[in-house]
Amino acid sequence: MVKVIILMIMSIWSFTTVAASVDCDKAFNTLEVNYCAKMKLDKAEAEMLRYLNKSIAQYTDDSHIVESINIAQSAWQSYSKSQCDSVFTMWRDGAIRVMMTLSCRTKLTELRTHELWSQYLTFMDSSAPVLPEPVSANVS
Repeated sequence: MVKVIILMIMSIWSFTTVAASVDCDKAFNTLEVNYCAKMKLDKAEAEMLRYLNKSIAQYTDDSHIVESINIAQSAWQSYSKSQCDSVFTMWRDGAIRVMMTLSCRTKLTELRTHELWSQYLTFMDSSAPVLPEPVSANVS
């Protein structure tokens, strides 16, 4: 576990050295690919937070729902971390391990965002959703 954390920190530190010159459409080496995967994760996490905050705001009058959403989010975070740590372990001997872990985290984050939207921000009738359906290549 400590090794995973150290490698992730080293990778994130490395990202800052390549940030200014990376064109993610033409990422070539491991550092560039990892940097681009991290940028995609950051975007997905920001989007999930927007949908989570809106979900909570939608139910501020019902503390039971808000508490349930927070409990579910906490459980999801634990699951996501464990799942993607196992992906890191599976790829631990390869240069691709960080990218695979970041991709795992991005996919699960995008799926969680869609779940937040469908459970808390849409309606059973034909009313428009509170936020638009999140767009993702990982949600079908």
